[in-house]
Amino acid sequence: MINRLLVANRGEIAIRIIRTASDLGIDTVAVFAEDDAQSLHTRHADEAVDLGAVGVPAYLDGARMIELARQTGCQAIHPGYGFLSESPGFSAACEAAGVVFVGPDADTLGRFGDKAMARSLAEECGVPVPAGCSRAVSLEEAGAFFDTLGSSGAVMLKAVSGGGGRGMRPVTTRPDLDEAFARAASEAQKAFGSGDLYVEELVQHARHVEVQVVGDGTGAVAHLWDRECSLQRQRQKLIEVAPAFGLPEEMRSEMLDAAVRIASAVRYRGVGTIEFLVDADRFLFMEANARLQVEHTVTEEVTGFDLVALQLGIAAGGTLAELGMDESGIAPPRGVALQARVNLETMHPDGTSRPSGGLITVYDPPSGPGIRVDGCGYTGYTTSQFYDSLLAKLVVHADDLESAVRKARRALAEFRIEGVRSNTAFLQSLLQHADLPAGDIHTRYVEDNMGELLEGSRDRVRYFTPERDVEHAGTKVDPDDPLAVLNVQPAARPSAPVAAPPPVLQGPEGTLGVAAPIQGMVVELRVEVGDTVQKGQPVAVLEALKMEHVIATDEAGVVREVALDVGDTIFEGTPIVFVEPQDVEGEYSSGEEIDLDAIRPDVAE
Repeated sequence: MINRLLVANRGEIAIRIIRTASDLGIDTVAVFAEDDAQSLHTRHADEAVDLGAVGVPAYLDGARMIELARQTGCQAIHPGYGFLSESPGFSAACEAAGVVFVGPDADTLGRFGDKAMARSLAEECGVPVPAGCSRAVSLEEAGAFFDTLGSSGAVMLKAVSGGGGRGMRPVTTRPDLDEAFARAASEAQKAFGSGDLYVEELVQHARHVEVQVVGDGTGAVAHLWDRECSLQRQRQKLIEVAPAFGLPEEMRSEMLDAAVRIASAVRYRGVGTIEFLVDADRFLFMEANARLQVEHTVTEEVTGFDLVALQLGIAAGGTLAELGMDESGIAPPRGVALQARVNLETMHPDGTSRPSGGLITVYDPPSGPGIRVDGCGYTGYTTSQFYDSLLAKLVVHADDLESAVRKARRALAEFRIEGVRSNTAFLQSLLQHADLPAGDIHTRYVEDNMGELLEGSRDRVRYFTPERDVEHAGTKVDPDDPLAVLNVQPAARPSAPVAAPPPVLQGPEGTLGVAAPIQGMVVELRVEVGDTVQKGQPVAVLEALKMEHVIATDEAGVVREVALDVGDTIFEGTPIVFVEPQDVEGEYSSGEEIDLDAIRPDVAE
């Protein structure tokens, strides 16, 4: 019996858990970092407790979570997703302390968390996997595998302990492997405490389809159908749909059966996801996530099951049969649900996304029949660069896919977020451009069509700036839905004082600053004062949106000042180093020899 629950997370998922627990008559205790006291989840719980630390490390302190659970009389801890949700050590520590961990046991978390081990498990269960190595590899071994794929081959580097797109790098040309390996290993080390990578063949232009599974720890496992997750950027999903569309029913049946076999093999307890790549007439195991997924909402909408309630029921000792989850009793999906992730970010022509932030002066989400918003924003809230840029999840439900797409576009047009830059306009353009019913999408779709998507979003961009009370591009009518008039409302004046902009760093006289093109944290500085740099030479590495980005100088010359230190978090436009322009012969080269008579791979393609 769980009467009191500690929610070891923040943002929209913490609010989601608190609401479900409250519906079940369970008291909740929210936790927050010192710099996160204004986060909305602290207002929803019965009690909120300060973690006594700042930033992400506060939410990763498992010992502190268990201590607070004991102090506040909580029988269980729900980790949400991210942070401690897939930590075998935290699950084991909860069990040792007599506190229920709402999720799988430590052994399952360890087996699924080790992506190479999960790949081996899939092979043992007779589930097809991409060509690759089911263990950690060195750079030399990754290179040797790359060479076996031939001139048109490509690989995907993946963190052994990875998840959520971190520690992953696609590599399409052999000379790029060294830098990609270093960046992926660095990301993995920071995110998961291990820089180990494994490698497998990159399946080009495949779809990303995943299966929701639920198990009670006895070996009984049921599926709750599938989801389409191909529309993503930098391995971070943007749009999810349930059920997956355009799949041959025989393939769907085989995929659902494969997911259940994998989960049953480890006597899975809780809710989880088995993810696949769909390439033409075959499907391949990709990875298993032993936690609640961000996109669990669309499964809930088409099945009628509350996945958080199922988690809590299983954690309290319930069986699938007792929770209405007998495999033979699961009805087919009802209609179609679509989720769009509203992030504080801007999309750029190079295919990257750059996080944004600041004071939200207007936050007005859409509403109406078939529209659900799981969000953590409010007017007057100042976002933090320390945390994920996800602000809200817009979820719509309709009878069919075309209706769901129209409803999502209209709802995005009604979503008013002012004072900060969000991706709502880009999401509208994506839903307008991608022909979802035709099923002609893949995991590289956003990057391959970035120019058209950005052009389509240009007329929809609208956000408040301190310099102008109104900034919008005029009225635009959606041709597929004439009632959805986009951006006819001017931005309102801020309802809360606008924070002063951060001070502009000035360098020595005669120097030019190499500015950060994104908001993020400095994780590496590659130059020192007095160094001579060529145009295009990397000077720093920033971590933003869970990825690492190499920052190069546009000016050749001499470094006269390094304005920041490793660990500093900065906004877009902040100078990192100051360079005195001088004539420096040549442009920076990574050292690889370029055959000027060879046709570049992108041109050849």
